[in-house]
Amino acid sequence: MTAPIVIVGSGLAAWSTVRELRKLEALSSMALQPITMICADSGDFYAKPTVSNALAQKRTPAQLVTTPAAKMSETQNVTLMANTSVHKIDAATRVVRTDKGDFEYSQLVLALGASPIRVPVDGDAAHEILSVNSISDFAAFHAKLDGSPKHVAIMGAGLIGCEFANDLVLGGHTVSVVDPAPRALAALIDESTSLELQAKLAPLGVTWHFGTTLTTASQVQQGLHAYAVQLANGKTFDVDIVLSAIGLRPNTQLAKDAGLTTDRGIVVNEFLQTSNEHIFALGDCAQYGFVSGKIQVLPYVMPVMHASRALASTLLGKPQPVKFPAMPVRVKTPAHPITVASPV
Repeated sequence: MTAPIVIVGSGLAAWSTVRELRKLEALSSMALQPITMICADSGDFYAKPTVSNALAQKRTPAQLVTTPAAKMSETQNVTLMANTSVHKIDAATRVVRTDKGDFEYSQLVLALGASPIRVPVDGDAAHEILSVNSISDFAAFHAKLDGSPKHVAIMGAGLIGCEFANDLVLGGHTVSVVDPAPRALAALIDESTSLELQAKLAPLGVTWHFGTTLTTASQVQQGLHAYAVQLANGKTFDVDIVLSAIGLRPNTQLAKDAGLTTDRGIVVNEFLQTSNEHIFALGDCAQYGFVSGKIQVLPYVMPVMHASRALASTLLGKPQPVKFPAMPVRVKTPAHPITVASPV
């Protein structure tokens, strides 16, 4: 019996690849390819961008799940290995080794995502700084908010930091945003647009601290708040939660250990093929070396959708190169909505 296509990961990139593959099979009246999905979490399907605007909508973590894993597995005819850790990829024998056994593959898709960048912070509360990069992370953050007004310090005034700042103040919280850049969304938008965004969010309860970093987070023994934070510029203030939104780093270690070519991400060609002909990658973990002559990581939804369609065709024996069109990025800041021109 032919070994299945194995997909490692269960985020948008993984499930989109499955959906596109099944669509093509149905259109071509092809027999269903066996697919095994291996993931470290539950495998529930949800849109990750929704975690940064759920508070204002009063949506709980459970309400963000659009389709439970069991239903996705059933409707897409996928063997789902949830809550399973992958230890190694043996590219020579085409085997994925996990804590629940070994899985042979005919073709392997890496949809490993990315992990939050963490910077060193001093103080006895540094280990309690949160990051939100998954629905389980959001559940922990949501629980700590506890349904009552909180003062949240956000490390990072990029896309995710600004989206959370807007969402938090609309949810009744107070926010202090800290960033070494001179303004909000400095890497994405021009100065005048940044200043407009800052001006719209400030009256709602956002305080901006630019040109500095959060250096220390300490427990507060007495008082109204949980932590005392100190900035590099000497300013100090008390907060209830510290949220790190500095950015994401592609998860490449598994691929690197397997001998695949990696740089900022897992390097792929226009067919999303890695340096091994039987292994592919897409999504936040992938590095597209064919986009406008640049080496790029594209951590956005639209690149995933275009990549998954092309990859599905390739996996079914009809190689299709990825062609990214103009893909504007929408910043979910309802106080001042922004759409950024395509990064490719």
